[in-house]
Order: sequence, then C-alpha cells, then structure tokens
Amino acid sequence: MPDEITVRVQTDSDSFQDVVVKIERPTYHKPFLGGFKNRITGVEFHNAGSQTIPKKRPDKGIQLFFLEKNKPQQTKNTTSTQMTKIGLYVSNTTDKLICPGKYLTAEEYHKRRLEAVIVLQTYFRRWHAINVVQNLREEKRLRLAWEAQEELRRKKEKEEKLRKEDERRLNPKTKEDFELLYHALELWRQEETERINRTLTGAERKAAFCGLLEQEAQLIASIGRHKLNADEENQQKAILCFLDKCAQPKRWKAYDGKITEMDTQYTLRARELFETYRSISMNHIPQDERIDVLLTLRRTVKEHECKLTQEIMELIDREVDLMSRDVKECNLEGLRKRICTLFLQYIKTPKFNSEVARILKVPPDPLKLYKNVNFCHSCENYLPSTEFPVPANSRSIGRCRLCCKLDNEARGRQTFLKYKLILENLRKSEADYQDDAKIVFLVQHQDLQYLIENIWGCQSALSACSDLYDLVMVRWDKHCEWSPWNTILLTKDEADAHLKLCNLQKAYEAAFIHRIKHKHIRAKTYFAQIPAMTSFLHSRDIQASANEFSK
Repeated sequence: MPDEITVRVQTDSDSFQDVVVKIERPTYHKPFLGGFKNRITGVEFHNAGSQTIPKKRPDKGIQLFFLEKNKPQQTKNTTSTQMTKIGLYVSNTTDKLICPGKYLTAEEYHKRRLEAVIVLQTYFRRWHAINVVQNLREEKRLRLAWEAQEELRRKKEKEEKLRKEDERRLNPKTKEDFELLYHALELWRQEETERINRTLTGAERKAAFCGLLEQEAQLIASIGRHKLNADEENQQKAILCFLDKCAQPKRWKAYDGKITEMDTQYTLRARELFETYRSISMNHIPQDERIDVLLTLRRTVKEHECKLTQEIMELIDREVDLMSRDVKECNLEGLRKRICTLFLQYIKTPKFNSEVARILKVPPDPLKLYKNVNFCHSCENYLPSTEFPVPANSRSIGRCRLCCKLDNEARGRQTFLKYKLILENLRKSEADYQDDAKIVFLVQHQDLQYLIENIWGCQSALSACSDLYDLVMVRWDKHCEWSPWNTILLTKDEADAHLKLCNLQKAYEAAFIHRIKHKHIRAKTYFAQIPAMTSFLHSRDIQASANEFSK
C-alpha cells in the first residue's frame, strides 16, 4: 500500500490544486472496540478509534488478561399507531376497555405481603408441630413398649430364678444346692424359735422346743439321704468326665486361628478304655450283649499280667458262669459294681493308661507328695494346699474345705452362692478389659461378702435395690483397674449406664461422689491390713501422685 496519496483541493471558484498527503501507518494493531452487524446483508460496522498513539501504561510486573464477550443488543425502533380519522376507518371490535384499579401504596403492599408470610408460617408451623408430636408419640410408644418388654423380661427372669431355687431345694445335686437347703432350714428354725418364745412360756415352751428339735433332726436326716444319692450320682458323672478328659485329642491353635487336633497312640488307648468302661457300667442290657462286653474287657486286661488283672478276669468268669445259670440281675449288682471299681482302678494306673498321669491329682512320684502339703488342725489330716480356702485377709492356713463345710452345715448354715455369682461376673468383666487386672483374682468370696455387707450395705448405691441376684460390681473409674477402693455396687442396668459415662464429676452430684469416696476409704483401710494388697496400694499411691504432678 502507498505511503502517500494525492488529493485535489479546490483553492478558488474555478481553480484546483493537487496536494500530496502522507499517510502515517500505525505501529500497533488497532484494538477491537465493538460494533454492529447487519443480519440481512452481513456487513459489519466497527466502532472508530483515535489514530493518536495511546500512552503506554507503566509495567507493574503484573500480567493482565483481557476477556472478550459477544453480546447481542436491540437498538431503538420507532413505531406508530394508526387511529381512526377522516377518510380512514379502523375497526375496534378487538379493543379492550381498561379501567384503572385502586392505587396500592408501598405500605399497603408490604403489609399484605407480611400477612401472607404470616399465613404461610402458620401453616408450616402447624405441619411441623404435627410431625414433632407424631414423632414424640412414636418415641413414647416405643419407649413404653420397651419398658413393658423389659418389665416382662425381668418378671420372667425372677420367676425362672425362683423356680430354679425351688427345684434346687427339691432335688439338690451340688454343694450350692445343699447350702441353700441348709440355709432355708436355718431360717425356718429361727422363725419357729421366735414364734415359740413369743407365744409360749413354761413347760409348753420346753415341749415346743423338744418338738422343734425332733423336726429339725428329721429334716437333717432327710437332707442327708438326698446328699448320699446326689454324691453317688455326682461321683459317676465325675468318673465319666475324668475318663472323657483323658481321651481328648491333642489340640493347638495355628497362626490363622484354626484349631488342629491330633490323636496319639495314648489318646486312642484312653478312648478305648473309656468306651469299655461306659459299656460295663450300663444296666438293663440283654444277656448276650453283656457277655460280649465282658469278653471284650477280658481281652483288654489280659494284655498285662498282674494281680489286679487276674482278679478282674476271675470276676468276669464268675459273672459269665452265674449268667449261664440264669441268676437274677438283682443278685449280680454287687459283683458288677466290683468289676467296675477294679476296672476303674486299672484305668487310673499310668502303667496301663499313660494319659491318666497328667490328670491325676495324686502324682505317681511319692516324693512330690511332700510338696505343698498342709496340716488341718480340725480333722488332723495332711492335705494339699488346694484343699484349704484362704481368704485375702488370712494370716494362717486354717481349716480345710471339708471342715469349713461341715461347720457351716452344723452351725452357721450360710449360703455363699450369691456372692460367688457376683465374683464370677466381676472376674469375667475384668478379663474383657484385657489390661492385666490382678487384684480381682486375689479376692475370694469371703472378702467380697465383707465388702458387700459391711461397706455397701447389700444394696445398690443408686436405687437401693437389695436383690443380690440383680446386683453386680463394676469399676468406679473404668480407666483404672478394679479394686475394693475403685468399685461401686449397682444393678445390671445401672452398671451398663455407669460404664458409658465419660465424666463422673458432671454425671453425679458432689454429695453422691463424696459418699462413694468415703466407702472407698473404708475399703482401703480394711484391705490395707492384708499383706497381698499392700504392694497394690503403694503402686496406686505412686501413680496417683504422678498424675497430680503431671496436671
């Protein structure tokens, strides 16, 4: 493109002059300043810009970005309206007559909107209140149903507990059952004694006491007969359990948690002897089956030659001979019991049954009998240390279990079943913490009985419930190990709620906490006299002082 152009300029009415005009080319690209586009012809019209060079903005070290945006716009369009005039008729059939309405001020407008908003809020709040009430009713219904279900469950548990107690009194089988029976006998005797002292005097009173003594003696004799039958039944169960334990295979736990079992030649031998003994002990079986069992037993004991096996074989031959003579079974009971007794003695001999050596209470080596043996001053027998109940506060061995049991049956007639259940539940709960608790396994049921009766008053610290079957002992501070000075006696439901608390100071009142701390101080004072507890008390004080120092 040329840098110069010639322009003819009129200098006079009839004269023209050519003028050379220099064109200065811009040194920059002209920016797009917007414009318009004719949609029909497609011609674009750009907004004009000045040809002067714009000032350059000083560089501030900031990079700027510009965005372009295309936006269509509607230009003004002048219109007109055709009206009826002289020489022109415009139809008005489609015209509408518009009348001005009532003028509404801004105050009236906002007032009407406020009233509409209030109406909307009223209906919304009504809907929300209906939903809230329905939810509350549903929660109340569920709560009442749950409470009724819990009450029914507690009632059934109580009835089942009473039924079991009555069943245990009617058909006693264990030591705890006879403890309950003797305890009930003692309560009856005390009631009768109180009634006689209150209503009778003189010779009538002495005669009533003699009659009461005779009734008590008869009841004790009846309990003794039940005890003999229970001991016989329990002895047979204990023998079968002992033999079953000997016949169990070897078990160990693999790395993946699976239990592996393995039978050895000794466990197979023990199982064979167990099955033979169980067959020998069966009554009322056909004669041919009994003879097969006896012959199997004969082949089993014939493997070892000794005086015991010869006696067993002689008894087997005698029974087979008597059965061949059609002797009645009632006349063979003594002979069969003798065979069972001798065969059990054969099974308990480690020479014939190697697995029995690890379960026998009496060690095969006589020298081991001199270890851990104590003398009972009551029955004057030497017994192993496991036969002596030693409370935590005891300083001497004392009497053996059998002497304590006989003394309780003759005089005290107390029952410790409830305290044993509480101690058992407490040890299970402490084992679940898995924090190496030790004190709970040192405490015996006699110590727990003192703690419950003398310090906690045999009632819950919250609801004063006195049913020992429903009471449990839990940690007062669940982050510390259980001890007599870190415990609380509650019902089962209260204990579950107590263990869920995070802050005891906020959950309980200061007076209640002070009362619990006072009981803890009494328990600590009593158990501080026990040598086994001294080390735990000392370590506890050191830990408490360290915690206070860190705070």
